[in-house]
Amino acid sequence: MKLNCLVIEDSAVQRMIVVKLVNNNPQLHLVGDFSNAIEARNCLKIHDIDLIFLDIEMPIINGFSFLEGLKTKPQIIFVTAKTEYALRAFDYAPTDYIKKPVTLNRFEIAVHRALHLHQLEHEIKEDSGEHIYIKSNLKKIKIFTSKIKWIEAFGDYVKVVTDDSSNLVLSTMKSFETTLNREKFVRVHKSYIININKIERFNSKFAEIGNSKIPLSRNKKEDLAKALALQ
Repeated sequence: MKLNCLVIEDSAVQRMIVVKLVNNNPQLHLVGDFSNAIEARNCLKIHDIDLIFLDIEMPIINGFSFLEGLKTKPQIIFVTAKTEYALRAFDYAPTDYIKKPVTLNRFEIAVHRALHLHQLEHEIKEDSGEHIYIKSNLKKIKIFTSKIKWIEAFGDYVKVVTDDSSNLVLSTMKSFETTLNREKFVRVHKSYIININKIERFNSKFAEIGNSKIPLSRNKKEDLAKALALQ
């Protein structure tokens, strides 16, 4: 799990410090860094952002005014040199409030909080999300489709690989192909159906999900490219 992040800070030096901390954290992905809130707003229109590291004292639009103009708010970690803004800052329900200069230890504490909150929100959404039931080892198991990485033909069985487990099911690939949402799952090979939201990168031969390489059939590459374009 990685959080998509923005850094909004008018000081070039302070922005560089926070950007370096973000880039060095394997659980964070920097989408952009900005010296003002106007450019950041434009970025939010085209990218899904999970977390913003936000300065308060900025020209034209300060951090508070920036948040008031957002329709949907990602998690916010305020990063500021002033402690006197702390009381007002909590009106905006931030994940954390870091006082400059930012230290690695204090940064990691704030990120840990953000990751924990993100996981909780994700689990709440999943509880009412799309799911299927599979029968494995004589047990009926509820599987949230958002957690499925891929479906794999495995002899007379089908292997269902998720974020948490791997289960063998006496079934067919065709059965899963017709059951799963075709906007999210694509048959890329006679032996594989993949969750396109789990793909990290792909080329003409493979789609990569974590450390696994899923083979792509020549006649299925176009289907995958079309499905990814619609996301």
